[in-house]
Amino acid sequence: MGLQKTLRALADPIRREILDLLRGGRMSAGEITEHFDVTAAAISRHLSVLKEADLIRDTREGKFIYYDLNASVLEEILIWIAELKGERNNEE
Repeated sequence: MGLQKTLRALADPIRREILDLLRGGRMSAGEITEHFDVTAAAISRHLSVLKEADLIRDTREGKFIYYDLNASVLEEILIWIAELKGERNNEE
């Protein structure tokens, strides 16, 4: 897990809101852009950062690219945080 990239991606409120939108299911870049008062280019950059952190995945269908949430990375972060807090797995 690239923890630094993940935390950097999560630091921005627009990127967190994009992740929240994607909880409802996959969306195209255009659909995502409609929810924000920023340019399509800015949303594209935010999507790139989220993809680089492996928080989202993209799928091309014709001329559209659809994005969906990659929850496995978030699960890894939650496990790391739990371990950091001392909530270790007692299976050992």
